[in-house]
Amino acid sequence: MPISRFYKLYLSPSRKYVKVLKNLLGFVPGNLSVYRMAFRHKSVAQNVKKGVKNSNERLEFLGDAVLGSVVAEVLFKLYPYEDEGFLTELRSKIVSRNNLNHLARKLGFDKLVEYDNRMLNSSRQGSLLGDAFEALVGAIYLDKGYDFTRSFLVNYIIKSHIDIHTLEQTETNFKSKLIEWCQRHSKDIAFDLVSNEDGENVKLFTVQAIVDGEVMGLGKEFNKKTAEKLAAEKACESLGI
Repeated sequence: MPISRFYKLYLSPSRKYVKVLKNLLGFVPGNLSVYRMAFRHKSVAQNVKKGVKNSNERLEFLGDAVLGSVVAEVLFKLYPYEDEGFLTELRSKIVSRNNLNHLARKLGFDKLVEYDNRMLNSSRQGSLLGDAFEALVGAIYLDKGYDFTRSFLVNYIIKSHIDIHTLEQTETNFKSKLIEWCQRHSKDIAFDLVSNEDGENVKLFTVQAIVDGEVMGLGKEFNKKTAEKLAAEKACESLGI
């Protein structure tokens, strides 16, 4: 066993936390600070510079991109004859907040996430664990690199904890969920097609999900129907539905 690994596991002041992470993830972390940050919600974070907090939000942004890339590769190879619409929808099911929340709870993240108890009834509570999962992916990427993170996600997460073929048969209609929620709460809902930004593919459809005049979700895809589904999913995440 390398000396640095031995020290972290048995001698360092953080050895208990290191052992928890090792049991949870199957490896000894290097840069422990990014893992602590991955499990720190903004409600308990401190300002570090110009209003930026040492919370997991930036790691969540990074982890979302890495996770999406790995899942896209897995699906691309698993379904060689399906079109981009099928692949996009299935990837959306795998990385949806509902699925990531369930996965994070199954892995025991609920015992590690730091947050203010006063937010228990807020809408963000619904995505707390899923956000932490994405942030963890970002932390692993920064600590170990892309190849290690890809291997971890494919072998430890996807193969062991995600039944892709079952998800394929599961119908998750976020658009219907959003419309029903808006009807119950007497809110206006609209899906607006907007112009693409300069430089984006002209065939790409960009749709905004607008609730009571406020943009709550944005979806981009090569067909309008799928773009609306993606926008509705983002809106459901934002509203905690």
